[in-house]
Amino acid sequence: MPIHNILVVDDSPTDRQHLTDILAKSGYNVSIAESAEEALVKVKQLKPDLVLMDVVMPGQNGFQATRELSKNNATKHIPVIICTTKGQETDKYWGMRQGARDYIVKPISRVDLLAKISALG
Repeated sequence: MPIHNILVVDDSPTDRQHLTDILAKSGYNVSIAESAEEALVKVKQLKPDLVLMDVVMPGQNGFQATRELSKNNATKHIPVIICTTKGQETDKYWGMRQGARDYIVKPISRVDLLAKISALG
């Protein structure tokens, strides 16, 4: 499945802008959500081809939102790449256990991000 539409989920305006710039300059259509709760609503509305999910956010965290998306029949086909500062092996393992398709640690490089997206598409 080709990836065209990406939902960026991050509570940090700086990180959202950084990801949006990388993706938009690479030809992707980008939508944003500032929280996991907003992301769960937007995924159902927008049906993106990919979700880039932060972990550390107020309220529901990205691990919880990823688990919810991967268990819901309406959204489980949408891949999630976790994009976070949490870089321990246990964090990566836990993120993948929640249903993420890949995991990338901040600061995110353009080359690494685009390679991971390309591998999914």
